[in-house]
Amino acid sequence: MRLQDLKPKAHSKKRKRIVGRGDGSGRGTYATYGLKGAKARSGGTKQKGFEGGQTPLYRRLPKLRGFKPLSKVEFIEVNVEMLEKLAGDKEAINLNELFDGKVKVLGRGEIKKPISVKASKFSKTAREKIENAKGKAEVI
Repeated sequence: MRLQDLKPKAHSKKRKRIVGRGDGSGRGTYATYGLKGAKARSGGTKQKGFEGGQTPLYRRLPKLRGFKPLSKVEFIEVNVEMLEKLAGDKEAINLNELFDGKVKVLGRGEIKKPISVKASKFSKTAREKIENAKGKAEVI
């Protein structure tokens, strides 16, 4: 098989309608444009969305502010001050399993106990506070 041997499937290409080539063609005289009027003349088309002078739909609707992403991820927020209470006497906690969802650790409060924390996200200050207390911040 060579490139010049390739052809489209039979009857898959529709022939363009040729108008205005004499009365014998069946599409002469007015060439399917009807009689007089804007649509019979050159440049006689309206832009998309034209509603005959009525205020078009895209101008009747209020403007939308921004957009809502379809793949938005909701995070459960936990502050550093809660980690010692949640851990109790354990040295490691998995917040995603504990809260049954994606958790982000935020940096409000203080931590004194070294705890290994596993979560989906950590803020910069939360990570620093956990590591300053000789703990570990692991992203799952």
